[in-house]
Amino acid sequence: MCMTVAEVPPPVLTDAAWRGDELMKGDTWIYQLDEAQVAAKNGGMALGLIADLAVGMDAGGSHAWSRPDDLITGLSVGAPPDILGPEGQNWGITGFSPQGLRRTAFEPFVATIRAALAHAGGIRIDHAMGLQRLWVVPDGKSAADGAYLSYPLDDMLRILAIESQAAQAIVIGEDLGTVPEGFRPRLDDRHVLGMRVMPFEADGDRLKPPANYSPQAAAMTGTHDLPTIAGWWRGRDIAVKRDLGLFTPDEEERARARAGWWDSFVEAGVAEGVQPSPDEPAPVVAAALAYVGLTPCEVAILPLEDIAGLVEQPNVPGTTTEHPNWRRRMPADTPAMLAEPATAANLALLEKARTR
Repeated sequence: MCMTVAEVPPPVLTDAAWRGDELMKGDTWIYQLDEAQVAAKNGGMALGLIADLAVGMDAGGSHAWSRPDDLITGLSVGAPPDILGPEGQNWGITGFSPQGLRRTAFEPFVATIRAALAHAGGIRIDHAMGLQRLWVVPDGKSAADGAYLSYPLDDMLRILAIESQAAQAIVIGEDLGTVPEGFRPRLDDRHVLGMRVMPFEADGDRLKPPANYSPQAAAMTGTHDLPTIAGWWRGRDIAVKRDLGLFTPDEEERARARAGWWDSFVEAGVAEGVQPSPDEPAPVVAAALAYVGLTPCEVAILPLEDIAGLVEQPNVPGTTTEHPNWRRRMPADTPAMLAEPATAANLALLEKARTR
């Protein structure tokens, strides 16, 4: 992607040190991704890294500078009001223009997919519903004032199928939130794995039995937008949302859900005995990891926070500066965390469940 000096905003041109440092950091990051993928494959992993394909891009980034006609303008991508974000969400990013994609024969989308798969054995498409429609918010308006912008779903799914087959990679689509009717069957037709997140796979307070999960999916204990298992059991998310003035479930509702979860774990054979108290999350974390492992889903994905039994969640939807999203440090580096006896025991439970 080429860019003339005239197209680059003046502040960037006047800060040569920033350009050099940031470019070096970017190159180093890409290099370590490649090294990590090689190490993963050499270590016997079938997939290695799974890259995350963002739903959009920075309106002040290189793509917007060099090829503005590829992108929508005057609008930000977000999400309508839902249970995770009652006020809606404005993510402060832009996205591809449907007209721009057609005009360029989808070349920017193809290039994006290829770049994402260059150092990975698969991709997770953030907010996969964006393949069909995006909630866009006019500049200066609230997220609740947005509307849906339609995208050519069939064309984009065909491109995903071609590129993933060429790269011999899996594709996971984050199909959570407000999902258009008929969207998930369209993903199934192209073998895009949906995300089946344990807390959402429930009937009232009881969890769906592992055997009832769809094989063509990725089973998960949670996502970055949800409380960790330990945090949920302790009720940490209730306290955080209450402090932030966000919608929260009440304590009685959480108590019923705890009982339902524990009964579900016992029936599945991944837990036994009396239900632990809210300040004893460790047995619940272990049971949840094994529970997800028992599903017939093609892939099981576990957040590091759940493997390590951490309490704080990485991100609280609907917040920006109000909460330290994406700024929490892990208690140790990854090798040290994985070497912890409790973490190793949790991973052993998962392995045992997946090989049943």
